[in-house]
Amino acid sequence: MAYETGTVTDASGSFALAHQNLLERIKNQVTSEAFMGAGQAWAAERYDTTGDHELILRGPGLSGTEEIYVGIKLYHDANANYYNCKVAGLTGYVSGNTFETQPGASGMLGVPLHNQSITYWLIANGQRIALAAKVGTPVYESFYIGKFLPYATPSQYPYPVVAAGMLSSASATRFSETNHSMPYKGTRANLQMRSVGGVWKQPDAWPWNNGTLAGSTYQLRESPTDHYPLLPIILNDSTPNIYGELDGIYYVSGFNNAVENTITVGSDTYLVVQDVWRTSHIDYYALKLT
Repeated sequence: MAYETGTVTDASGSFALAHQNLLERIKNQVTSEAFMGAGQAWAAERYDTTGDHELILRGPGLSGTEEIYVGIKLYHDANANYYNCKVAGLTGYVSGNTFETQPGASGMLGVPLHNQSITYWLIANGQRIALAAKVGTPVYESFYIGKFLPYATPSQYPYPVVAAGMLSSASATRFSETNHSMPYKGTRANLQMRSVGGVWKQPDAWPWNNGTLAGSTYQLRESPTDHYPLLPIILNDSTPNIYGELDGIYYVSGFNNAVENTITVGSDTYLVVQDVWRTSHIDYYALKLT
């Protein structure tokens, strides 16, 4: 797994706006074998910066033999003062198609960003790309695109892909808007999963959909020795079905915790990430860095 943290500005890359330079950085890093490791680099099927910058990637999976398609496209309006991206999961790539009409495209899920400065944490392997970003006042925005870890064999569930953003569509929403929220908190339209039957659906995310573990009444908190339990984020529904868990994303309690803290478990390091501006005990997740 590859990890990088840094800051992009409106003067730190090839383009005039920070979110454009962030997309360039993502493309450069995830397509680099030096960064990703042998056999784990993604291929850029499309990187178009002539209008709305867009990037379509094909990943090799952890096996190095798969084809996993995801996309990121920027959109902004200087008059409305928003500078965002939208993320999507795909099932293939057709060069003649627009970004929005690529094969099997999920809903275009927006992520508010910034035009002047973005501090980012980029985590990627051959099957998924995750990003946390600090922008503006500051607030924290996140996305996850690519495969999750299914509780089924490849023959049973051949393409378990997720697209997760901060908005349920590519809406004209600035980072300062106070209603948008991270995709992992229970039942969220900004979390989409491709089903076994090939249909994009909205799953629930455990433990946020469990009021005992992640509700307002009870609090899962750190141990007396200040160790925080990390719970996998498990995709499920009310049928009931349990599909699998996100790769490298975990529930962590916010009790006596704070954004950008790090948690060490053995040789692994996790970053504590906040849900936009929120700071209650259920408003954090942990992103595995190493």
